[in-house]
Amino acid sequence: MRRQKRDMTERAFQRGYQAGFAGKQKGTCPHNQDQLKQEWLTGWREGRNDNWDGLTTMSALQKQAFH
Repeated sequence: MRRQKRDMTERAFQRGYQAGFAGKQKGTCPHNQDQLKQEWLTGWREGRNDNWDGLTTMSALQKQAFH
């Protein structure tokens, strides 16, 4: 049985988090729609903060799973 796709806002947040955690610039946001762009940027900020706070990659993945 196939897994249902997550809604687009959650997906945008997750991708933004991954980009922020990886140290990418916030200007790399791929979204044009305001709501998706806002979710991506929110995820990006949280990912950057976690990176700066010294979270390991495994800790970040675990945190993402519970978002």
